[in-house]
This record gives sequence, structure tokens and C-alpha cells, in this order.
Amino acid sequence: MGFRCGIVGLPNVGKSTLFNALTETQAAQAANYPFCTIEPNVGNVGVPDPRLDQLAEIAGSQKIIPTQLGFVDIAGLVRGASKGEGLGNQFLGNIREVDAIVHVLRCFENDDIQHVDNKIDPVSDADTVETELMLSDLESLEKRVPAAQKKAAQGDKDAKLLAAVLAPALELLRAGKPARLARPTDEEERRVFDQAQLLTAKPVLYVCNVEETSAANGNVFTASVFEKAKAEGAEAVIVSAAIESELVGMDAEERMVFLEEMGLHETGLARVIRSGYELLHLITFFTVGPKEARAWTVHKGAKAPEAAGEIHSDMQRGFIRAETIAFDDYIALGGETGAKEAGKLRQEGKEYVIADGDVLHFKFNV
Repeated sequence: MGFRCGIVGLPNVGKSTLFNALTETQAAQAANYPFCTIEPNVGNVGVPDPRLDQLAEIAGSQKIIPTQLGFVDIAGLVRGASKGEGLGNQFLGNIREVDAIVHVLRCFENDDIQHVDNKIDPVSDADTVETELMLSDLESLEKRVPAAQKKAAQGDKDAKLLAAVLAPALELLRAGKPARLARPTDEEERRVFDQAQLLTAKPVLYVCNVEETSAANGNVFTASVFEKAKAEGAEAVIVSAAIESELVGMDAEERMVFLEEMGLHETGLARVIRSGYELLHLITFFTVGPKEARAWTVHKGAKAPEAAGEIHSDMQRGFIRAETIAFDDYIALGGETGAKEAGKLRQEGKEYVIADGDVLHFKFNV
């Protein structure tokens, strides 16, 4: 399944540079002027997971196929986007189609790169973008909630549920707060809430784009962003788009040496992915054999048939059972045969909830 993250932010904060580095392409033209990115560039990148390499080595797999993470590089936003200013309507439409927002914030000073407000203030930049998203949501709910309440008063059960779910979001937006703070915990209410496709309901990951010397420990700008993220229940990571760009084209050994010289232990991509997984409550399961070792992604709480459906819809429709080995058992016992002999290969049915790292083989009949 993977998931899609929309890279957003003000013009000239490093969105396209980060996109190019993360996807190891030059699909997005990075230039020092607003609206360089007009059509959203989409790139998929394999999610690095050392567990997959371990599994492949034990099984003697010929191919290793990681799960995919999608990035969408979306045009820079300006004030008034909620009213169609700049590329506003297109910007908002593109955000509506992604699962999460990766909000790139400029946390470096460089006189050669123009800032639209002629100042470096990442928290203010974040507020500018979030305000436009909130204004768009507010306009939508100011129409939808009263209409739903009117139908609810006439006895419409669906409208009553819709009004009950969206009214708290409307109150938050009126108070200048994002709708995601009103996301329900009840499954049915959450489904209705998600169907509303509110822009500020999407989870947010703040990416602090810093100069190379601040990549390891951050700076005064990143400290303010992390404080903001903590207050909102959002995630934040520090990335140097310049460093990530330099890593493109290096082999694994060269990368490790370069990262160590910069005081880093992993790439910015790895940090973004890990935070993104936590943000979207995703987990990974594996299928392993002599032909290939492959990673797949599902949401936490997914049951075995749903996981089977990630491989093929026929598997979900005709699901019988899942042969399951925990990752630690697979490694410790030297693979499927050892796990089976030790009684660690389990037969799980339709109600089994997938655990992160499960090695699965599905039985199905259609």
C-alpha cells in the first residue's frame, strides 16, 4: 500500500530540492523563484528496512522489493490561496488527494535565496500555510454543518451523525485551530469525519530544512518548530536538503562515510519515513521466498484478510488462513523450516490482527 505525502510550504523553502533528493531524481526543477513547481511531481521511493535484507539473506531470495513511499511535490503557497490567489485552487486540490502533509520549513539563512517575506521565521511560515488551509475548511463547514443540522432536525439519521461529527471541527476552526484536533475515536464517526476530506484534518510532519552545519543538532529555528509540533501533537524532523542532494549518486559505503563526517547516523529520508509511519500509524509485514523477499504496508489494527488484499484482491476475497512467523522467531530460528520445527509457525484466521514484522504466507481459494 505505502502512502502518499504531499510536500508543501512557502516558495523557496527547499521543497523541490528535498523532493529531488528523496526520490533521487531531478523530476522537479529546483529554481530560485516562486511557482517553479506548477504541476505536482510525484515520486515513489523504496522504504529502507534492514529487516528485509536479513530475511532475504536467510531465505536466499533472488530479489528484494521494499514497500513504496509516495512523495508529491506541490506548488508553493502564498497568502490568499484559500481565495484562489497564486496557484491556490490547484494547491488546495492537490493537498486534498494526499494522506499526510510534509510541511517543509526554511530553517537556514542565505542571502542568495529570496524569502517571500524577507525574513526567516519558520513558525510564521507554518502559520501562513495552516491559516490558508483552515480558511478553506472553514468556508466548507460554514455551509455543510448548518445544512446537516437542518436535515438532522427533520429526522435524517445520516445528517445527524454528520452534524455531530463536523460541528466540533467547525468550532475549532473558528477558534483558529486545525480540524484534526477534533478527529473522533469511534470508528463509525471517524469514517464520516475522514470522508469530509478536510485539509487541516490531515496529519502533519514538519521538516526543518537546515544548512549542513545544523543537520546533526539543529539550530534556534528548529527549536521553535519542535516546540510548535509538540503543542499540536504533530511530528518534526531535521533534514538538510543540501546534504541529501550530495548523497544522491553515492554508493552505500560512501554514504556512511559522508554521514559520519557530518555527525549523522542515517539519511534524512530514513527520518522522514520513520516519522511518517508513526504519523499515519502504519506497520510493515513481509512475504519471503527463494524468488523474492518483499515488504508490504498496512495500517495498525489491520486484520489478516486486509493484509492479503494488499498483495492481491483475490487473496482477500478467498482468504482461508495466514501462516504467520514473527520476525524475531524467523531470524533466531534460521527461517521458515526452523520456525516450523520449533512450533513458531502459527495458523491464523480472519480475525488475526497483523503485527509489525510478521512474515506471512496466505492460503486462499477463489
